[in-house]
Amino acid sequence: MQPIKPAPRLILFAGHAGTGKTSLAKKALPLIAERTGEDFFFLDKDTVYGAFSSHMMGLLTGDPNDRDSPAYLENIRDQEYAGLIDIVRENFTLNVNVILVGPFTRELMAGKFFHPTELGLPAATTCRIAWIDLDSEEARRRIAHRADARDAWKLAHWDTYLQRRVEPPVHDYLTRFNNTHPTEAEFEALLAHLIS
Repeated sequence: MQPIKPAPRLILFAGHAGTGKTSLAKKALPLIAERTGEDFFFLDKDTVYGAFSSHMMGLLTGDPNDRDSPAYLENIRDQEYAGLIDIVRENFTLNVNVILVGPFTRELMAGKFFHPTELGLPAATTCRIAWIDLDSEEARRRIAHRADARDAWKLAHWDTYLQRRVEPPVHDYLTRFNNTHPTEAEFEALLAHLIS
């Protein structure tokens, strides 16, 4: 008799630029793996597509750091995100869970992570989402501090960029985490949600 395969786990760290998604996900991963006794693949959008997108945007617009123009949003953005979900799906076929890092704003606002089959993932997928919050002025300070050339447009057009910052939908799968000055108790509560 074949052993019953556990439902694949997808844990998403989402939120706007500069909120600390990647740092939190890296802090959480070993603790989640230890507490669940399961394997996890770490998948960060910027690591996977950073160099590729820079090359493509250099060809399209002459600006390899462009991540905000219509050229990027209409020609590259959706392909990046679809590729990430393809990698998630492939790991699931290997019985490896995934911790995924990226904004995924469109997909979340459309409710796709609440219905994994809409992403082409197994219906049994256990999906938990950490939406990382940071007020806009602190986010701006942190974005400026990290000095990433890909943020130049955001900083130069901050008021326009703020119009793209949305409030996440309310759902049992999603918890919000204020990353301004989080306490260990708040981080523990986040972990509890993500492995529930």
